[in-house]
Formats: sequence, C-alpha cells, structure tokens
Amino acid sequence: MFHNLSNQKKGSLLAFVGVMFITPDSLFIRLANADTYQLLFYRGAIPFIAVLVGLLLIYKSNLIKIFLDTGYPGIAYSLTFALTNITFIISIQNTNVANTLIMIALAPMLSAILGLIFLKENPEKKTWFAILITTIAAIYIFYDSIQIGNFFGDIFGLITAMGLAAGAVIVRSAKTRNLVPSAVLGKLIVAIIASFFVQNYELVNKDLIIVPAMCILCVAIPFVLVTIAPRFITAAEVNLFFLLETILGPLWVWLVIKEQPSFETIFGGLIIIITIAIHSIFVIKRTESKIN
Repeated sequence: MFHNLSNQKKGSLLAFVGVMFITPDSLFIRLANADTYQLLFYRGAIPFIAVLVGLLLIYKSNLIKIFLDTGYPGIAYSLTFALTNITFIISIQNTNVANTLIMIALAPMLSAILGLIFLKENPEKKTWFAILITTIAAIYIFYDSIQIGNFFGDIFGLITAMGLAAGAVIVRSAKTRNLVPSAVLGKLIVAIIASFFVQNYELVNKDLIIVPAMCILCVAIPFVLVTIAPRFITAAEVNLFFLLETILGPLWVWLVIKEQPSFETIFGGLIIIITIAIHSIFVIKRTESKIN
C-alpha cells in the first residue's frame, strides 16, 4: 500500500508519523525519575544500538564504508547532533516544556542566518522579516523567564535550536553524503559523555518502562522516519510538521502533569509558530512553482 502512494504522500506520511511519535517525548522526560546523566546515557545508548542494528541489516558488509564516507561533514554533524541531545535534556529539566520547544522552533530561522554566513545563501526579504518577528517574540519570552527564574533552561533551549540550525547547514553543505550514520555516532558520543557522570545505571520502578519506551518510541523510531522523509518531500515541508511538536508537546505535559505555560510563553509562542508556519508555506509554494 505504501509503495502505491505518490512521493508527496509518502514524505508527508513519514514526517507526520515521525513527529507524532516525538510529541510525548517531553512528557516522558518529566515523568521519569532518572537524573539528567542517566537520561542522557540511555537516550544515547538505546537509540544508538537500535538504529545501528537497522543500518547493519540494510548495509551489511558495507556498513564501515558508509560511516567512513561521511568524511569531515559527518564528524561535524555528529558533534552538533550530540550537543543538541545534551542541551535539550538540560533545557527541559530547567524550564517549562513550552519554553524549550518554542526556542527549538527558532531553528529554521537560525539556519537561514548560518546559511548566509557559511554557505553565502542570502535569504529573501520575507525570511529576514520572519527572523525579526521571531527574534522579538523570543526576547519577550526570555524577559518573562528572567522574572520567574527559568532563564537558565531557556538559554539551553536556544543553544539546542542553534545546534539544530548548525546541523541543517552541515547537511545542506554535504548534500551528496549520507549523514544518517553520523547521527548514530552522535548518539554514541552522548552515551560516552554521560557515562563519565552517571553514578547509578539502575532503572527502578516506573523508569523501567518509561525510559526504554521513550528511547525507542520518541527517539529511535522518529529519528529514522524523519531522516527518510526528506527523500520524498522538501526540508521546508518536513520543518512544517515539526510545528506539531511545538504545539502538542506542551499540551501533553499540561494535560498529564498540569504544567501550565505562562501567558507570555503562550502569546510569544503563538507569534513564533504562526510566523514560521506562514513562512514555511511560502517556501513550499515557491519550491513547487519552480518544480512545475
């Protein structure tokens, strides 16, 4: 049945399912009793093993060659991927989930700025206008966080967004290379770094279910689906689906553990989400018009 779908429908389905798997991730992190380094270790180790086994089944004896072919861009992508995995957990544990996910929603705008600096890709006026609006909204949220003491977590959320943006620029600069193995290596780096700080690897009580479920359902599976999706649809269209996480992620947390975002976060977040959605739709329409 999947093979009978058009490329547009295949890519959209993969991106939608992948992002929907991601949306409860923040809730699982909140529900887990494991400390920061335990979470980092298992969120690195379990997806690393799961996806590595998948790559081994696909590439078999060519697996080592696939890793080596990533080259220097692969090394850079592994490092940025590892950084974002670490800063994401730190951010989630030190601010409202909504704040973290709204900061991450800035990634497409930040990638436009980095693309100008490193790839000499000058964004259109509409993109600069969107960057200005989202930056003002982010500053508005930061000001609120300073007042209530969430500034530390918001900063790490912004670092996560910058890491994601840098990763996107690296992928764009190495279009001919398959960087999926680099992301797998990034997960291994996370597990290794966390292992230096973990005092107890034992998962107890509900963590025996929550942590493995989170690592497989919210990390490993969506990682594969979202990596495959751009083969069928544009990166702009995939980014549009990620707005679902920004909206639904805080909603799950709000419904289950009653963590309510502040008015400033909701207002500023809506401005960011609407701005990025409108901008993404313009990008998609322009891309489709060029194809047609």
